[in-house]
Amino acid sequence: MTSHEPPPPAVRPSLLRRIAVDVTPLRASKDFRRLWVGLLVSEFGYQFTIVASFVQVYRLTGSAAAVGMIGLVGLLALVVGTLAGSSFLDAVDRRKLLMVAQVALMAGSGLLLAGAIDGDPPLPLVYAGVAIIAGVSAIDFPTRSAITPRLVGAELLPSALALNQVVWNGTALVGPAVAGIVIQRFGLSWAYGIDVVTYLAMLAAAAGIRPVPPENAAGARTGWAAVKEGFAFLKGRRVLQSTFAIDIVAMVFGMPRALFPILALTQFHRGESVVGLLFAAPAVGALIGALTTGWVKNVKHQGQAVIWAVVVWGAGITAFGLVATNLWLGLLFLAIAGAADVISAVFRSTILQLSAPDSMRGRLSGIHILVVTGGPRLGDLEAGLVAQAVSPWASVVSGGLLCIAGAGLVAWIYPELRRYHAGQPG
Repeated sequence: MTSHEPPPPAVRPSLLRRIAVDVTPLRASKDFRRLWVGLLVSEFGYQFTIVASFVQVYRLTGSAAAVGMIGLVGLLALVVGTLAGSSFLDAVDRRKLLMVAQVALMAGSGLLLAGAIDGDPPLPLVYAGVAIIAGVSAIDFPTRSAITPRLVGAELLPSALALNQVVWNGTALVGPAVAGIVIQRFGLSWAYGIDVVTYLAMLAAAAGIRPVPPENAAGARTGWAAVKEGFAFLKGRRVLQSTFAIDIVAMVFGMPRALFPILALTQFHRGESVVGLLFAAPAVGALIGALTTGWVKNVKHQGQAVIWAVVVWGAGITAFGLVATNLWLGLLFLAIAGAADVISAVFRSTILQLSAPDSMRGRLSGIHILVVTGGPRLGDLEAGLVAQAVSPWASVVSGGLLCIAGAGLVAWIYPELRRYHAGQPG
């Protein structure tokens, strides 16, 4: 008789392998890998412009409200860019569009560089450079977002989006810290110049990938009809609406970045190099969160994950406002907030990309970028105005508490978000 031995037990992957970010999309798609590297370089440079513009406006005016106005200027430009981009985003080759966007972004940063070399530029020139970058980003970001599902497929999409979060948060960690040092030692012109040069990396990456025309280019609408079609798609899709609503709440009330140059001097009594640390702190937690997202592909109740992540974000910001002069404790709470934010971003982006057909992805991604980057700009304005009217401390603490309350309100108004699970239509 032949003996039958039981099969060996399945070897479970180690804890590290289960939680570490999944790099399969980088191995599976050469084009995604090229864009990912290009994004890594260009986003690192963009962080220099973010910090430099806040520092420059505060130097020119000494006004929290004027710094907050950067947010309003950027928001208005985003709205214009989103409406303009929605008229053609899903009707042209996205590879070519991505290349054109890099040239336009270089022009915006170049304007800021010219003003910094002048030494004492008029405030409207700084606002104009910020507006150009914000307006073009409303075309650049959704173009890249619409390309990603075509390069990696639906199964690898959450992992690919997590890898993008590694880039955004890794550069947001290193970039502002380095930018603060560069600005203090070498000046604003160096910061803007670094940004101009790094856009060349994404330009080269886009030039090296295959063409990515829309799948239904022949029937794609353009002009105002395309804009209306994009917004009409959201009608009745309450899960998608809820992801936009909860992110607006988090960013408008819980994003105090416009106050960082002021808090560094008035609350923590440090120099401008600390501004970079405050900008970088949320990215510390976000990068750790992004690097440990191997588990996200196993989460089924993605809507609940979004809600709780936003609540933790608000709690972290509130705690940051309560630390008084303890800089390192404040940085810790900002890091906790950042870790929560990256989890929310991964699941919100996954819900959007898998709910939208390719023929609509560009326009819906445009609306998404309007929310994702427009929210912080409104938050800059809100934080600056409240700080001017009351105090920076009151602005931070009240914003964090309103963020928590707002997340609960969205969860109540949109029960569809609480019930949403992976694979469910948006």
